[in-house]
Amino acid sequence: NGGTYQAYTWKGFNVDTEPTVIDYDFTMKEETDIMTKFCFNCGNQEKDGELGAHTIYLDNVTLELVDDSKVDYGSVGPYQAPILTNQIGFRPNDKKTAVIRKDGGDSFKVINADTKEVAMTGTLGAAVQNSSADESDRIADFSEVTKEGKYYITCGDLDQSYTFVIAEKPYEKLMDESIRMFYLQRCGCEVKDNDFGHKACHAEQATIYQTNEKIDVSGGWHDAGDYGRYVVAGAKAVADLLYAYLANPSMFGDKVGIPESGNGTPDILDETRYELEWMLKMQAASGGVYHKVTCESFPGYVAPTAETKPLIVTPISSTATADFCASMALASEVYAKVDETFAKKCMAAAEKAWSYLQQNPQFNFKNPADISTGEYGDKTDKDERYWAACQMYRATGDAKYLEGVSAASTGLDWSTVGDYGNIALLTMKNADKTFGEKAKNALVSAASTAEKLVNASPYSSPISKYDWGSNMTIANAGIVLALDGKQDAANEVLNHLLGKNPNGVCYVTGFGTVSPENPHHRPSMVAGKAQPGMLVGGVNSQLEDSAAKAYCKSSPAAKCYIDNAESYSTNEITIYWNSPLIYLLALTEKAQSTQPQESTETTTTTTTTET
Repeated sequence: NGGTYQAYTWKGFNVDTEPTVIDYDFTMKEETDIMTKFCFNCGNQEKDGELGAHTIYLDNVTLELVDDSKVDYGSVGPYQAPILTNQIGFRPNDKKTAVIRKDGGDSFKVINADTKEVAMTGTLGAAVQNSSADESDRIADFSEVTKEGKYYITCGDLDQSYTFVIAEKPYEKLMDESIRMFYLQRCGCEVKDNDFGHKACHAEQATIYQTNEKIDVSGGWHDAGDYGRYVVAGAKAVADLLYAYLANPSMFGDKVGIPESGNGTPDILDETRYELEWMLKMQAASGGVYHKVTCESFPGYVAPTAETKPLIVTPISSTATADFCASMALASEVYAKVDETFAKKCMAAAEKAWSYLQQNPQFNFKNPADISTGEYGDKTDKDERYWAACQMYRATGDAKYLEGVSAASTGLDWSTVGDYGNIALLTMKNADKTFGEKAKNALVSAASTAEKLVNASPYSSPISKYDWGSNMTIANAGIVLALDGKQDAANEVLNHLLGKNPNGVCYVTGFGTVSPENPHHRPSMVAGKAQPGMLVGGVNSQLEDSAAKAYCKSSPAAKCYIDNAESYSTNEITIYWNSPLIYLLALTEKAQSTQPQESTETTTTTTTTET
């Protein structure tokens, strides 16, 4: 079997109580596949009744290569482009750089792709040894090119770079598709799309774990490449989207292409509300919030409507409850002038969750033994409670919510969410000075660390270690950089995600010249094409799936990525990887700083302090 379970060859045979010797010759006629598996599929083909329990013995199994004269071993590795830059484009005044990783001389040219005129000739920077990519890299800085148009870069006789544009708004389509991705992840309703549409899925009631009680938890977004729905994951996505809107409301229109488009409310708010409505259903009467709703195990590679096993609502967790509290408090502020009734509903739910948290200590979630879907466990709920406290304080102005908070927490991951609390304080008018200063110090420290890494990396990577979901970590770092006014570094982080990286990939499906075509995403696998607008997880040097182990076992850390549907550890997608991309796009479009700013009071305006 191949890496995606296609059968390259097979032979059927019968077994009985006497030993049987099997010899079988075959020729591999397909392209080289280094993930193949030699499998024995054992089935009962007895015609005259059912066989009882029995044992099959397999011995002396040998797979021997007889002739490899027609094999091109060099074809196994992917093409490595010698000149790498953002494959989508730049704004005229952005810092613009490319990496040259092969020897083409000391100079480079930027050429207009339409007229073939040389827009700039420049000198490469000094060679830098890049141990994480096992390369010697040189930087081409072409920031002086500001005229709008389509361009590419050349260096000696090396292959030219992929084309890119310089334009006032190069990311409009990227932003729209990144938002529409959430619509295509909707659960519990009909989704209309020529390639990825489906009837309503998972609309039946779900059973609360170890009870006979059934509740309606339909709606929300499918979390990732599977169809589970998780509160802690959804809360991060909601926070990113709402803060993206608050940072730059004018960037978000009403024509993304979702059912609510054209209703006068920015589509990002309509789409986020779909998740919030589901989250409200996940709150128990006590105020606590159920951790997730999934089946007992992940489904096969099927469409959402084909996952029909019983839905299970897992127990309440303090992390889900605190994340819910914070998200609802933030939503109450954002939707106040969109739908006052909904905003009040969100605030009431937040207060109920807050009350539950005060009466109940930390209790982290762990999967029950009979449930194997995503756990989203956590070691502590301190950062979640910090975020909830800051967000409730921001929403109400009541300092009682900060009682018991001694220090700022950090992080923009689903498991470490403290920086959302810091953002709540830093973008709030008349915030408590003591807590505001602590929040600012925490964010500035994180931004300083990220900036040093960006400046030291030829590829402008703000991280030094590549783990699962590294692209989220990279986007999160870009957010922190932008909030601290380090715009060049934030833009360079975006450039890294969009093509200026050691793998030469624009990590958003459907964008750039080279982007993921085989994401670990069940709707894409069923459709036979990549759903557009999805940021994949990216480099993971831990090699945590069979595809990564096969293709990346000899790769340097920064190149441990494979565009293969079986590589869930490098090529999966999720809502909370797309959401920080949207937040980063909003911030780099309109610079933010850590200076306090007035909270938005309408759906169309916000007062900010720019740098």
